Amino acid sequence: MKGIVIKNTGSWYTVLTDEGQQVDSKIKGNFRLKGIRSTNPVAVGDRVEIVPNQEGTAFITAIEERRNYIIRKSPNLSKQSHIIAANIDMACLVVTVNRPQTSTTFIDRFLASAEAYRIPVTLVFNKCDILSPEERHYQQMVIELYESIGYTCREVSAATGDGIDELRALLKGKTTLFSGNSGVGKSTLLNRLIPGVELRTAEISDAHNTGMHTTTFSEMLRLPDGGWAIDSPGIKGFGTFDMEPGELTSYFRDIFHFAQDCRFSNCTHTHEPGCAVLKAVEEHYIAASRYQSYLSMLEDKDESKYREAF
Repeated sequence: MKGIVIKNTGSWYTVLTDEGQQVDSKIKGNFRLKGIRSTNPVAVGDRVEIVPNQEGTAFITAIEERRNYIIRKSPNLSKQSHIIAANIDMACLVVTVNRPQTSTTFIDRFLASAEAYRIPVTLVFNKCDILSPEERHYQQMVIELYESIGYTCREVSAATGDGIDELRALLKGKTTLFSGNSGVGKSTLLNRLIPGVELRTAEISDAHNTGMHTTTFSEMLRLPDGGWAIDSPGIKGFGTFDMEPGELTSYFRDIFHFAQDCRFSNCTHTHEPGCAVLKAVEEHYIAASRYQSYLSMLEDKDESKYREAF
C-alpha cells in the first residue's frame, strides 16, 4: 500500500493512502536513509510504502526517492539534521518587521538552504496592519532588496485579510511549506487561508518581542482551491547543514552573479586581490546585509544567534 505522510507527531506518522484512507504508521526497526544523518528519517511530504498490521495501524517499510527536501540542523544534536519537509513545490517564509523582528540573516540562511535544494521561495511579509510609518518604509526597502535579487515578495495581514486572495492564488495546486520564526503569525495566516482548520495561536511576549512555539509538529493541510500547505514548527534559528564553503557562493544569487569575474576561481570573497564580489559590496551592488549573511554562513557560527535584529 502506498501513500503520502501528511503528519508527524514524534514516533507516529499519519499516512494518507492513495485510496484516501488515513493510517497511523510507525517506522519498522532501525530504519535509516542512506547518506542522510537525520533525527527524522521520514518527513512530512514523503511518499512511502506501508504494510498494515492487525492493530489497524501500519509499518512504513520504504520511502520513494525525494524530488527535494529542506533541512536544518537538529536543535539538540548539532551533528545531525532535521528534515522539515520533502517533495515541495514552493516555500513561503513568513517574516515580520516587528513583533517579532525577523533578521535578514535568518532570511538569507533560509533562502540559501532553499537554493541548495532547488526550492523556489516567496517571502510573505505579515502584520502589515500594525506597522508604523518608519517600519513601513523599512519593510519597503527590504522588499526592494529581495525583489531586486529575484525573489517574489507579498505583503499580507493575517489579522485583517489584506493580501490573502493574492497569496491564495499563488498557492493553488502546489505543495507549499510555510516556515518562519515563532510568533510571525504563520498559524493565523493558515487559519485565514484554510477556513475551519483552527490552528492554535499565541500572543507575542512583550518582554522579549519573540513568539511562543504553538505548532509542535509538521502537518500537511489541504487547501480549498487544490494543493497542500505544510505547517511546520516555528524556527528560532536556521543553521545550515553539509554545505561546502566552495558551494556557498552559488546559493547567494547576487554574489554568484559577480563571482564569475573574480581573478581566482577558488576565491572565497573575503580577502583575495581581484575579488569582484568585494568590489561590488564596496560599490553597493551587493547589499552589506547579504554579504554579512554570506560571511556568517562561511564561518557557520552557532545557529542560535540567527535571530538577532536586522
